Amino acid sequence: MDNKIIGAVHSIESFGSVDGPGIRYIYFLLGCPLRCKFCHNPDTWANAKATMELTPQEALDKAIKYKSYWGNDGGITVSGGEPLLQIDFITELFRLAKKEGVNTCIDTSGANFTREEPFFSKFNELMKYTDLLLVDIKHINDEEHTKLTGKSNKNILDMAKYLSEIGQPVWIRHVLVPGISDKDEYLIELDKFINSLDNVKKVEVLPYHTLGTFKWEELNIPYQLEGVNPPTQDRIDNANKLLHTAKYK
Repeated sequence: MDNKIIGAVHSIESFGSVDGPGIRYIYFLLGCPLRCKFCHNPDTWANAKATMELTPQEALDKAIKYKSYWGNDGGITVSGGEPLLQIDFITELFRLAKKEGVNTCIDTSGANFTREEPFFSKFNELMKYTDLLLVDIKHINDEEHTKLTGKSNKNILDMAKYLSEIGQPVWIRHVLVPGISDKDEYLIELDKFINSLDNVKKVEVLPYHTLGTFKWEELNIPYQLEGVNPPTQDRIDNANKLLHTAKYK
């Protein structure tokens, strides 16, 4: 039996500049337990086909060719979908990457985080080789989070708390959706939660956009935020003010 670890990859970005520090080589993996109404990668959901299947060594070999462009801060980011669904693949990829002195980053919603086994031990092993996590908090209110994503945020917030407990550096990211996640009361509550953590290095407001709606059409999935426009600059500025993002710069 072939027990090789294989990663199901949706796509690759070789010169990413917004998913972690510096210039990043980004792997977008398949699979996600959330169904965010604003998702711009619905083609990474269940039943999607991998554009390629790679072993961790093959994945590192593809990325390392670009190492000279990364400088002191850049490296490899694994995103999705939800990358933690392929935790064995990421762990081995990052273990190999750290041997080469590569900075490693995960962009995750934390939607499948649990302190139960076997996941919890695997997660702790992965953290040994992870420099940074970009943690996407879709909505601080659990009921609204469920409406927006189809899942509770309780285990997501628990992951954020656990990462603080172990001192694992994170950037907190929040997609600002008009009429849904941009209300002052929710932003103030989110700011309070972020301030309870000891490991946050940066907070980013990501304005909602409609650039991925064509993918929903191609997949014959009704787009559930039809008619919702991107936030105005005033609302973006307001969110940055309430979340005190400037203090991290």
